[in-house]
Amino acid sequence: MSKIKNHFELTHPNAAGIDIGASSHFVAVPPDRDEQPVREFLSFTGDLYALADWLTACSVDTVAMESTGVYWIPLFELLESKGFTVYLVNARHVKNVSGRKSDVLDCQWLQQLMSFGLLSGAFRPQGDFCALRAVARLRDMLLRNQAKHIQHIQKALLLMNLLLTEVISDVVGETGQKIIRAILAGECDGQVLAKYRNNHIKASEEEIAKALQGNWREEHLFALKQAVALYDAYAVQLMECDQQLEKMLKDLARNDLKAEKPKRRGGKSKNAPNFDVRTLLMQMCGVDLTRIDGIDVTTAFKVLAEIGADLSRFKDAKHFASWLGLCPGTKISGGKKISAATSRTTNRAAQALKMAAVNLRASQSALGAYYRRLCGRMDKAKAVTACAHKLARLIYAMLTKGEDYVDQGQEYYEEKYRQRVIKNLTKHAEKFGFQLIPVPEGV
Repeated sequence: MSKIKNHFELTHPNAAGIDIGASSHFVAVPPDRDEQPVREFLSFTGDLYALADWLTACSVDTVAMESTGVYWIPLFELLESKGFTVYLVNARHVKNVSGRKSDVLDCQWLQQLMSFGLLSGAFRPQGDFCALRAVARLRDMLLRNQAKHIQHIQKALLLMNLLLTEVISDVVGETGQKIIRAILAGECDGQVLAKYRNNHIKASEEEIAKALQGNWREEHLFALKQAVALYDAYAVQLMECDQQLEKMLKDLARNDLKAEKPKRRGGKSKNAPNFDVRTLLMQMCGVDLTRIDGIDVTTAFKVLAEIGADLSRFKDAKHFASWLGLCPGTKISGGKKISAATSRTTNRAAQALKMAAVNLRASQSALGAYYRRLCGRMDKAKAVTACAHKLARLIYAMLTKGEDYVDQGQEYYEEKYRQRVIKNLTKHAEKFGFQLIPVPEGV
């Protein structure tokens, strides 16, 4: 029997590896390109340009670097603008090698793995979509910080024994805002404050007036004033952020595409951007993701801001769902499945899809019926992940094929499910020598 020699072939002969650090970066090029194939460059901008020039002089066209904190971003963007093909690799995928624990060896190991094509780059939206993602994430951060000051407002009210949260659901809604700002203006009469009640509030004026009988201590009023001021400051920042997002979406939108009116009417999300997001998203990607049940404008915006409109980097829907962290695990050893649990992930798009899946619990649609059937078969967390997986596959199909989603309805799904069950039961009956006979209606 002839021996088969397994060997690696160079797929990226002009590859370099970079070990990212906070104060300096270690760079390794092929040994035959320079007398000193490993060099250290500081993290200052001038040194980054010198690093790029050295790579050009060494005829490097492909670069692999580890995703260390946020220190890789300036160098990544610089090298990408210089025309290099940059691969951002997960540090956990290349660290488990014994005896390799120095910066010099790290960059050399990255260079070798990249040369033989053993590394795959992380997904990162291209161009303007990456900038859109950065501003969208900034907006999420502003919303989280603003929510903290809403809690400070509620605490100040409770310290004065003003039980406003017991009679209205949202202290920063229309009624709550009017009452709180009247309190800061010096009004302490509960009967007067209760006049600001909106007609949609379930509690009566008498109940609100009773809840607004407090102690009005000066230090608590001062704390309330500070919390409201900070809340307003973040509101201003959010307004500017929405203006920037609107401008960026208009630049990405295609004017030849017109958005159709939504089939379903729904209330605007409280934290949704303050402009017509749906129309701009439709013009940007060519399809309306809000046609999928469970996905509202806010969810569609979060998902598209994270992944962009071009999913050609993913081979198929399975690879896309795997990147989101919504696929079952494949831990198999010795032919035995050890675990099928999904891996833990902090993917923002996946989190948005899971929230959308939860919203399907009362939906009278095919997706709603699918989610409720999953909840009957498995625990709720697994059902949410499985339903989010289905939503991801639908989004991938819409963005890659340019086709709109059409809901077949709950009855259609239930009938298809009934036919599948009957087909499986018939097979099992035939296997054991039995035959299923349908019972006539009315018997």
